[in-house]
Amino acid sequence: MNKTLLRPLHCGISVADMQESIEWYERILGCELLFRRQVEPLDCEIAFLRAGDFEIELFRHHKTIPLPPERREPDKDIRTQGIKHVAYEVENITALLEGLRAQGVDVVFGPVEMEKSLMAFIRDNTGNLIELIQRKS
Repeated sequence: MNKTLLRPLHCGISVADMQESIEWYERILGCELLFRRQVEPLDCEIAFLRAGDFEIELFRHHKTIPLPPERREPDKDIRTQGIKHVAYEVENITALLEGLRAQGVDVVFGPVEMEKSLMAFIRDNTGNLIELIQRKS
């Protein structure tokens, strides 16, 4: 079997409002907009943002369908098959969550202990789940 090195490249996230989402990811997660354009064959607009060594691809389909309520709750979302969320490692989850709450970010829960980490979930401006993890040393 041929072994291929796999490295994370980007994740794709569907959003309700492209401009609002770009601004949210820049302001809240410190992302940098790389480019934004229409993709006619898919009838959507995309934007690529950089977050450190990782990229986020935002999609806004011209006939977008709202995120179902059960996809906004971690315990309900994991019941549906498919990709669930993106997770970011952070240095100080408690301080970060304080700052995010002060900015009006929707904090789902946390921090809670999980194995050798502290974890929390937030929602972006569309309601997509984002996991934050602080690894314990």
